[in-house]
Amino acid sequence: MGIKIKNKQVIAGELGNVANNIIRVTFSAVGGVTGFTLMRTIISFEVVNITESLKIIAYIVAAFLTALLFYSTANILIDWIFKIVDKLENIIKNMTLYELAISAAGLVIGLIAANLISIPLYKLNAVGIPISLIINILFGCGGVIIASGKRNEPLTSFKNNAKFERPKVIDTSVIIDGRLVDIIRAGFLDGEFIVPAFILEELRRIADSADGVKRNRGRRGLDVLNVLQKELNCKIKIENVDIAEGMEVDTALLCAAKKWNAKVLTIDFNLSKVASVQGVDVLNINELANAVKPIALPGEEMIVQVIKDGKEDGQGVAYLDDGTMIVVDGGKRHVGECISVMVTSVLQTAAGRLIFAKPKCNAEKNGIVSV
Repeated sequence: MGIKIKNKQVIAGELGNVANNIIRVTFSAVGGVTGFTLMRTIISFEVVNITESLKIIAYIVAAFLTALLFYSTANILIDWIFKIVDKLENIIKNMTLYELAISAAGLVIGLIAANLISIPLYKLNAVGIPISLIINILFGCGGVIIASGKRNEPLTSFKNNAKFERPKVIDTSVIIDGRLVDIIRAGFLDGEFIVPAFILEELRRIADSADGVKRNRGRRGLDVLNVLQKELNCKIKIENVDIAEGMEVDTALLCAAKKWNAKVLTIDFNLSKVASVQGVDVLNINELANAVKPIALPGEEMIVQVIKDGKEDGQGVAYLDDGTMIVVDGGKRHVGECISVMVTSVLQTAAGRLIFAKPKCNAEKNGIVSV
């Protein structure tokens, strides 16, 4: 078995040497043709009158020198080409079929534009073809780069505020929160969700934390991502992003959202404010929760349990089932009791709704009647 493996390795090495020699000979032939063409172009200008025999010698010398130059630099060019091929292979492996199609379309468009520009250059004798080749390479690469940069933008845009589906970048806070699963399951959110690699790395660090509370939060976040991918079949895409050293996660998240023309999905109040200043659209789940909370009107009656003292003297605090705080004026003496209260006012704050109420008996004494 060892001899067979050795023979295969020897054969592979010999084939590699043959391939390298073929490439060197090909490069030498290209160099010889290039030298011959350049010398013929120079002689055609008739700067100096020379005989036919000297012309032949000049062609041979020019072809030999350029062939020798191309042969000597073949190894460097081969290594350079193989490195480029390896990089292209890695890039293509990491691309989705959609991204590959967009890049191919950009390449075709770039080459078409390059050939249209190169038509007049073909008439130039020696320099026309090299210049045209360079233009094709530059325009082809430029087309791929531009198309790749636009891959997350909608294919069509409509006026009059027509809606189109945009990807949503998920923040660490909303992953750990967990309500995202129920919102998506209910059908209020769909489309493509992007998790930047640095967000995933932050979740991993939290899950590996020595602090028990942080560790549980991090693991819950990873479980949420697992549910989104496997149970709900969401389009979760992990994107690598180059961020500057020392850049904060929130800053990097907003930069990524701008780059991908995406919305930010979060529950972080401060991140929402910064994003609005920078012109980044935000979907804040806390704002959604506040929007769907039941509205309490002044004069409405409800039964609540006063669970603790309020900040002001004589106040008690109760909560609705959805977590809305109710400040009961004069409810301190009813702590631990279920009492009937009447709403006096409702205050909308950034953290949610705040309801002020009085015990029903006190409200009726003060002339507040239900509507």
